[in-house]
Amino acid sequence: MPQLLSDLRVVEISAFVAAPLGGMTLAQLGADVIRIDPIGGNIDYRRWPVSPAGTSLYWTALNKAKRSVTLALDKPEGREIAQAIITAPGEDAGILLTNLPASGWMSHEALSAARVDLIMLRLTGNPDGSAAIDYTINCAGGFPMATGRGGEPVNHVLPAWDIAAGLYLTTGLLAAERHRRRTGQGQEVTVALADVMLATIGNLGYLADVRVNSAVRPPIGNDLYGAFGRDFPTSDGRRAMIVAISNRQWRAIGKATGLADRLAMIGPLMGVDMEDEGGRFLARDAISAVLAPWFAARTLAEVEAAFAGSGVLWGPYRDFGQLVAEDPRCSTVNPLFREIEQPEVGRLMVPGSPLSFPALGERTDHRPAPRLGQDTDAVLGDLLGLSAAEIGRLHDSGVVA
Repeated sequence: MPQLLSDLRVVEISAFVAAPLGGMTLAQLGADVIRIDPIGGNIDYRRWPVSPAGTSLYWTALNKAKRSVTLALDKPEGREIAQAIITAPGEDAGILLTNLPASGWMSHEALSAARVDLIMLRLTGNPDGSAAIDYTINCAGGFPMATGRGGEPVNHVLPAWDIAAGLYLTTGLLAAERHRRRTGQGQEVTVALADVMLATIGNLGYLADVRVNSAVRPPIGNDLYGAFGRDFPTSDGRRAMIVAISNRQWRAIGKATGLADRLAMIGPLMGVDMEDEGGRFLARDAISAVLAPWFAARTLAEVEAAFAGSGVLWGPYRDFGQLVAEDPRCSTVNPLFREIEQPEVGRLMVPGSPLSFPALGERTDHRPAPRLGQDTDAVLGDLLGLSAAEIGRLHDSGVVA
C-alpha cells in the first residue's frame, strides 16, 4: 500500500461525517490516525445503517485504517491522557483533527501550552462557532429550492457539505504541516461548514448570477441547467440520463438514435443555435419530445447496447441495490475495492482511497475499522511509555477501556 504519509501521526476526536472522513482519507494514505472516543463510543457509534448484530456499518465505514483508543473523557485523568497522546513528541506528530467543541482541556490554548508547535484542525458549524449540521446548512443554501419541479423544497440525502468539509480539513492539515516543516510554527486552522457551502455556491457562479443578472436558478426537475440533459423512462420501467455538453456529444446522440435529421430541424424552428449549450437548453422540451419515443420503445439493456462506443454521455438510474448487482465498477474488479474481514461485521467489500499512485504499486490501504478501543493499551504503552502495571491500574479505575 502507498505509505506517502507513513511518518504523519494525527489524533482525531470526532463524530459523524466530516472529521472522520478527513481522518480516514489520511489513514488510507498511510498516516497513523488515532481516534479517541469516550468509553462506550461517541454519539455516532451506533448510527444507522447497522448490521443484524447491531454494529454500525456507518461507523466502521468511516473509520477504516485508524487506531482506536477509548478514555473516560469525563474524568481529569482521562483528559490528561488524551492531552498527552495529542501532544506526544515526534517531528510529524502533535496534530489534532476535530469537529467537536474545542474548549477547556481540548482548546488550542491548552494544548499548545504543552506543545508550542501544535497543529489543530477544527470544524465548526458557523464562522462564529455556533452549531450547524449538513442538513441545516443545506436547507439555507438554496439547493433544496432548486431541486425537484417546484413547490416544496427537496432535500437530497447526500451529506455534500460534510464530505466537502472533510476533504477541506485534510487539505488544511497538510498545508499547516508543510508550513510547520518550513517555519517550526504550529497553528489552529478552522473551517466552518457554512463557509464550505457558501464558497461552493459562489464558486459555481450561483451567487454571481443573482448579483449580476438578478436571476435565481429555478427548479427544473432532472434537466441539466444551461445545457441539454434529461432523464427518460425505458420500456422496462427503468430510467436513463442523457447529457450533451460538447458538440461532439450532441452529434453522437443523433447518430446513435438515428434521429439526427429530426433533431437538426429544432434549431431553425425555434430560432436557437443547436451548436451552443445555451441553445440546446432553451430547446430542451422540443429535443426531449423527439427522443422520448426512442427510449420508450427500448429496454435499458437495449439503450446500453445502442450507446456502447458511440460517444453518447449517459448513465442508468439505479438504487443502491441495483448499483451493487449491476455495476462491475462496484466490485473487486475495480482496484478501489477489496474484500476484508471487518471485526464484528464479517466479510465485506470495502473501498480504499480513490486516489491512485501507480508508481507505488498497490493502490491504497484497505485495513478495516478497529474495534472500539482495541488499540488503547498499545498506544499507552508505545506512545506514552506506560508500564503494563500502570495500564492495568487505569483499566481497574475505569479511566481507559
